[in-house]
Amino acid sequence: MVEIFLQTLPFFLLIAVGYVAAVAGIFSEAATAALTRFVFYFALSAMLFRFSANLTFGEVFDLRFLLVYLWATAFVYLVVHAVGLWRGLPIAEGAVEAQCGAIGNIGFLGIPMLALIMGETAVGYIMLMLAVDLLVFGSLIVILITGSRGDPDGNGVILAVGRGLITNPMLISIVLGFTWSAMAWPIPQPINAFLGHLGAAATPGALFAIGASLASKSAERLAVAGWLSSVKLVLHPCVIALAALVVWPIDPYPAAVMIASAALPTAGNIFMIATHYGVAPQRVSATILISTLASIVTVSLVLAWLAERVAFQ
Repeated sequence: MVEIFLQTLPFFLLIAVGYVAAVAGIFSEAATAALTRFVFYFALSAMLFRFSANLTFGEVFDLRFLLVYLWATAFVYLVVHAVGLWRGLPIAEGAVEAQCGAIGNIGFLGIPMLALIMGETAVGYIMLMLAVDLLVFGSLIVILITGSRGDPDGNGVILAVGRGLITNPMLISIVLGFTWSAMAWPIPQPINAFLGHLGAAATPGALFAIGASLASKSAERLAVAGWLSSVKLVLHPCVIALAALVVWPIDPYPAAVMIASAALPTAGNIFMIATHYGVAPQRVSATILISTLASIVTVSLVLAWLAERVAFQ
């Protein structure tokens, strides 16, 4: 446990540095937004493309793995949404809460941290899960929010979903990278080195940006945020573990990657969606704050438990 905690600690210290910089006024909200855009559109995209282009798609693609992840995550999504509806929430707010409980920060936090701790083999599986999150659940939240507001012909929903997918640099990078890999094209050495240098900025940049953005998050509605954080950090990995190890068993290593990814805190991009549509942004920000702080302990516990059962590659 201590060894795993010490391996994860540098990542959370980078988040802490960003938080302190923002609280001290050294890093403004505008600077945080600019850094986030740099990471999102350039550094992380370069990392994802380079990883996926250097993978063999046939070896990485695993339909059973995808279906297990999709089923388990959808189950958690439906549970949270059902609880929201039971509490009398509108469909749009229920969708946002469900997203908070089921979608983790596997892009900005998961790829750099799990690649180091579990080995670069984990990245291919993480990208498959990231694709599911973006394609399925990223589309679903837009459909539910936009649809609940009434669009008789559905054109607004279709355009919103389509625009979100074709302009998401992470999804584009993964698709282009796997296409490049499928065509068996080698990446020229200067380009590969360029992508390596640019992608290397993704880890410190993303973690610093996460910390700086937490400084502007509020801790309102703690009861709801605590419930959603518990779902994300406890229920989601437990359901994933049950599905991947018992109900539809998959190989131990990809199962471990899936469980570890499910244990990550709530994704930061949900706040951007909530803010854009004006649906419970304070609730989302509180959930991101609480789940990220709590994950310092919970992620280490999950990884330590997995390390006892699986040899990380």
